Amino acid sequence: MKNENEENQQLLYRCFSQLLDYPTLALTEQIRQSIDLLQINYANEAESMADFLTFVEDTPFGRLEEVYTGTFDINPACHIFAGHILFGESFKRGSFMARLEEEYQTHHFDKGAELSDHIPVMLRFLSTLDLNNADANDLIKDCLLPVFQKMNTNFEDNSPNPYRPVLRNTLIILEGGEQ
Repeated sequence: MKNENEENQQLLYRCFSQLLDYPTLALTEQIRQSIDLLQINYANEAESMADFLTFVEDTPFGRLEEVYTGTFDINPACHIFAGHILFGESFKRGSFMARLEEEYQTHHFDKGAELSDHIPVMLRFLSTLDLNNADANDLIKDCLLPVFQKMNTNFEDNSPNPYRPVLRNTLIILEGGEQ
């Protein structure tokens, strides 16, 4: 039986998977949901999301798409594919993706049309796992933490990129979920 903290952690993983996915018209509501969830165990991080919410509310949707693309698709150091960040375009990335695919199948997880190392997919997968499970801990420790640590090195504390608090908070949440 899950405790309240574990359920909240899983909801946060799902929520941040949505925030890191390509923007949709539901983005404002998804940010509000993340702020509500963060208030429970991560009050400072909830506060830091206010700037992202303001940016999204004040920015035309087409511009949001441009900012997302510029942050995650064009910038190779902040690529939205974990295997690309960890291994570049190499055989190791292919092997990594194959192992992820096996894990998804083992857990009957439908990743949809995305590649297996798509970070939002990986976070959504993590949200379905028992967080005391070795698979969840390995995914966090061996993959997602190093990926988000590397992604966050691209953003100085005064970085104007609006995704900065999303990336920082994802790292903090993953550190909080590491057993």
